[in-house]
Amino acid sequence: MAKSADPCCPPRPKVRARATRPYARLFKALADETRLEILGLLAAGGSELCVCDIESHFDLAQPTVSHHLKVLREARLVTSERRGTWVFYAIDKDTLRLLPEFHALLRA
Repeated sequence: MAKSADPCCPPRPKVRARATRPYARLFKALADETRLEILGLLAAGGSELCVCDIESHFDLAQPTVSHHLKVLREARLVTSERRGTWVFYAIDKDTLRLLPEFHALLRA
């Protein structure tokens, strides 16, 4: 069978790893039910919450909740502010802008 001069599919632009790399940590952080629930708590509250309020919502050990909050902080999904012995968390609205940017990157 002779090869056709025309490829079956026209070449498409490739999404480069460098363009998608900033989103990997974000999506890894979002890929956990507990972390999504923490974000939901913060969103429902409309403002910051004390870590004690977050911990009281879950039937998890304090170190486990702290781990999830650390992952969210490192992904820049939440901000934290220490006040005395307590830490207050809020959704980082600047990071939320990455979601529409990622969607636009896929549509390019």
